[in-house]
Amino acid sequence: MMWAAVLLAAAVLALPPVSLTRVRRGLEPVLDERAREADEDPLAVAASLDVLAACLRSGMAVSTAAAAVAASAPARMAALLRRAADLLALGAEPARAWADPAGAADGHLHAFLRMARRSAASGTALAHGVEDLAAQLRGDAADAASARAERASVLMAGPLGLCYLPAFLCLGIVPVVAGLAGEVLQTGVL
Repeated sequence: MMWAAVLLAAAVLALPPVSLTRVRRGLEPVLDERAREADEDPLAVAASLDVLAACLRSGMAVSTAAAAVAASAPARMAALLRRAADLLALGAEPARAWADPAGAADGHLHAFLRMARRSAASGTALAHGVEDLAAQLRGDAADAASARAERASVLMAGPLGLCYLPAFLCLGIVPVVAGLAGEVLQTGVL
């Protein structure tokens, strides 16, 4: 037993670097898939919006806050924030900086960009609108999760019913009916 452990340790230590590269290559698709899922995660976008609102409420300039949040935001949102931060830092008009380049934004990101443009045009504080959008995203995510859970419970009821209903009939109903039928036939009522 001890020799087996020693040989296993020697094999692990003698593992060539090529194998480690193959292991890393095998993990890359998994990591890319996780990054794609995080990019589509509304809760990650909501968290980034909360950080942006906190930066704006603390008194940071919009371009500085956007650049700071872009470092931790999901990929699509980070690209939009970096672009807007760079354009704002160069002195571009806010309406142009918060424009949607080639329709890259979808749904909640489009709403955020529209809100940022409206805020720049009207002079209203962007932080409050960003907080409201983050709360709406979290609510939508909670509603979607509840709907998926309810759908799963409905889909599980059919197979469970098919499994337990025959058992209930065989073990619960049939013995009662057989017992009552035996008593009725013995008394001669029928």
